[in-house]
Amino acid sequence: MAAVRKAGWFVVMAVMMAGWMGVLGSVRGVAEAGVIASSLSGAGSRVEDMAKVQSFLENKVVVQKLVDYGVSPAEALAKVKAMSAQDLHRLASLTDRAAAGTDSALGILIGLAILVILIVVIFKLMNKEIIVR
Repeated sequence: MAAVRKAGWFVVMAVMMAGWMGVLGSVRGVAEAGVIASSLSGAGSRVEDMAKVQSFLENKVVVQKLVDYGVSPAEALAKVKAMSAQDLHRLASLTDRAAAGTDSALGILIGLAILVILIVVIFKLMNKEIIVR
């Protein structure tokens, strides 16, 4: 590695990269911001939101939690139907987030596999051996 650092091409490449990063860092971009209007158009979105919430309330885990808290699923559905369109939309967006967290363990397994591969690559770059007994 020391021989590479002393090579002329490495120094030239490092100076070129530092100069290029300086040029890109000095360029100022224009940031634009604005308010995005919500699109609650009435009955169409209410029906979609109601379907999302109703399918979420039919989940076994949710039904069990409702029973644990002393609320029957029919009672919960009646309360949801009595909600305003804005509150129903907010609840539907929260059920999307909750459903995203209940995915299968496939994401965790992929993350662990990537972590193991990364550790192996780091050890190989450090000229270390990995022995599994």
